[in-house]
Parts: sequence; structure tokens; C-alpha cells
Amino acid sequence: MNNASAPETEDDAANRQVEQVLAQIHALLCGAAIVPNAVQQQMLASHIRAMVMRSRTGEPLPEVDRELFDEISPHSMQLAEQVVASFGNLPIEEAYLLSVHFEVAKENQTTN
Repeated sequence: MNNASAPETEDDAANRQVEQVLAQIHALLCGAAIVPNAVQQQMLASHIRAMVMRSRTGEPLPEVDRELFDEISPHSMQLAEQVVASFGNLPIEEAYLLSVHFEVAKENQTTN
């Protein structure tokens, strides 16, 4: 019996990257005492999958109106920028969209 593993597929590599990014985000959020609920975690995971695919395919985001994100805290934006920077090839607009997940989790935590 051959124990050699099959070569990693593109899907395997993308899934592994999603898990790595989610682990990075978990560490950042834990350090900031932000705990997303189950629904927020699911939405975040879906968004990260899409970010990973855009990173791999080069698919651009539609134009983002930065003024829509004026109420996002600098802290949430900084966390999102760290995650987006780790990709190395995504535009800053990705951070705007990602920051919403962090801000909502933070706000829901303070209202509960």
C-alpha cells in the first residue's frame, strides 16, 4: 500500500488558505476581545472564501464608496487592513468590506 499523499489540488490550496486566514482573524479578534457570534462567524467565513478566490483569480471588486464606511472605527479598519495586507495582492477596498464584520461583532458585544 502506498502512503504517499495525492498532490494538493487548487481547491485544497484555497481551502487551506481560507483556514489560515480565519485562524489569523481569530487571533486578531481574541487579542482585541471581540467574539463574533455563530452567525457572524459563518458570514465572515463566507466573505473570506470570496476574498481568497478574488486573490487567486484577480477578479476585481465592484467600485466601493468609501464614504459608506465613515462610521467604521479606526480599530476595526486597522484589523481588516492587517488581514488584507497578508494576502499581498488585494486592494484596500477589501479592508473596507472586511472591517464591517469586525465592527458588527464589536457593536453586538457591547449591546449584549
